[in-house]
Amino acid sequence: MSALRIGVMGVGTMGTAHARSLAEGKVTGATLGAVFDTDPRRLTAFAGVPAFTTSDELLRSGTVDAVLIATPHYSHTALGIAALRAGVHVLVEKPISVHKADCERLLAAHTNPRQVFAAMFNQRTDPFYRKIRELAQTGELGEIRRIQWTVTNWFRTGAYYASGGWRATWAGEGGGVLLNQCPHNLDLYQWMFGMPQRIRGFCQLGRYHAIEVEDDVTAYFEYANGTTATFITSTGEAPGTNRLEVVAERGKLVYENDRLIFTRNAVPMSEFSRTTKEMFAAPATTTEELPVQGHGGQHNEILQNFTDAIHSGVPLIAPAAEGIHSVELANAILYSSHLGQTLTLPLDADAYEQHLNQLAHSP
Repeated sequence: MSALRIGVMGVGTMGTAHARSLAEGKVTGATLGAVFDTDPRRLTAFAGVPAFTTSDELLRSGTVDAVLIATPHYSHTALGIAALRAGVHVLVEKPISVHKADCERLLAAHTNPRQVFAAMFNQRTDPFYRKIRELAQTGELGEIRRIQWTVTNWFRTGAYYASGGWRATWAGEGGGVLLNQCPHNLDLYQWMFGMPQRIRGFCQLGRYHAIEVEDDVTAYFEYANGTTATFITSTGEAPGTNRLEVVAERGKLVYENDRLIFTRNAVPMSEFSRTTKEMFAAPATTTEELPVQGHGGQHNEILQNFTDAIHSGVPLIAPAAEGIHSVELANAILYSSHLGQTLTLPLDADAYEQHLNQLAHSP
């Protein structure tokens, strides 16, 4: 079996890391086939590897069997469509597109079932999140009543935002913390708990930094069965917090500081509430720390899974088709905040695209 030749499109910080992993043989069965970047200075770091300053040249070169797209967000759609039409396999960095309408265009271009199309949601490899998903989806938690996730350990300085003119702009990134730092968290959220029915977002624009997009967010989700959730994130808090709490019929699950604690109810919450005759009683509980360690293979595990899916048909950890969900959540939170009203999903993709275009082209 010949090595899969993967071309890396965009060799900035993240693309360079992926390219080095491939070049150094960290992905079994794959090799670095080519690199592309519009800045020729970045290509000099990959001596001996076919290098291109236009994406069309790379896709026509015959030097790659697959591509990994790691360019700025807005270009993911056009490059992904071009790569799919060129017949190569595609792995796209997060977010797969900036807004839902572009996600739909990109996903519609995937018409050949023999082409593998994946997304770089590397945190799906983390054993902690995999365990939480298992507990939620197998019913061991019972029906979930409330979810609260605070993710404020994304601190960024003013220098970070000043490092590139495209950063933290509507025209360059299509948003702030929700489109740059939190696609992973939003993907994990829907992967573990599913999509909510209604969303109300509260986004503060430039609260901590001199930027035009959101750097502080609180979002409220509602589900058809009555479950509620709160999602809080920021790039302006130090020290930050990453704490996920899930309250369900059979107990409470808390993930924080690499510890997963499950406090189990001896009797399911609502059952105990119906049957007990005491006014202020609570179910008896037992508490255990679940035996989870490490954070998985992360980016290289996704690259390995992508390679294995092409070579031997193993299921993808993160199919690109699932990437639309985190984008829809981010879009809906922002749109709800801008409109000052609660939105019901599915999001009107065309209306949000028009709204984002207005923001991107306003003086």
